[in-house]
Amino acid sequence: MATNPSYGRRAFLKDSVLSTVKAAQELVKEADGLPVKASAPPVRTDWLRPPGAVEEQLFLERCTGCHDCITACPPGAIVAHPSDGTPILFADQSPCLLCEDVPCIVACGTDALRPVAGIDQVRMGMAVVSHQLCTAGQGCHACVSKCPTDALRTDLASLRLTVSQETCVGCGMCELVCKTVNDHVAIRVAPSRQRMKQESGSR
Repeated sequence: MATNPSYGRRAFLKDSVLSTVKAAQELVKEADGLPVKASAPPVRTDWLRPPGAVEEQLFLERCTGCHDCITACPPGAIVAHPSDGTPILFADQSPCLLCEDVPCIVACGTDALRPVAGIDQVRMGMAVVSHQLCTAGQGCHACVSKCPTDALRTDLASLRLTVSQETCVGCGMCELVCKTVNDHVAIRVAPSRQRMKQESGSR
């Protein structure tokens, strides 16, 4: 490997000293109990909007970040987005329980969340199955039995899990159940806002 002629012994010693000083400073911080600066974890993008959410761009225009829907959510499934404070849900942490009286929608005063005719009309996302990871063929049907809208079933001919696009509301219950009973999560909920964006981009 060719050596950079401009990088001499003096520069090497300077860089070495700087590295040593930086390491020493970090050790002092740790010894003094001060937090050592670490890189922030990446913000997840697989979050869902609450029930009744309007199209994403319109949602961002209407939502004021008041957190009334977050406060109204009985199981505490709705949380604030770490970047902009808007309401979101993480299916694998706390899915939507599809409360019959949808208190989150009732609490929204800006029409960012619009009333729905019934729970079966909610469209937060769509469950997507990874058949390579799914153990339905080995007899697992935990997500099927827990699906609140009967959108999941095991096809007996292929022994594969199927999702009904007509009845799946994207609540995320299946994802949480799969995470709980299996080593690998085989079913994920694709957020509606991402699917809408892809469909509009393909036109």
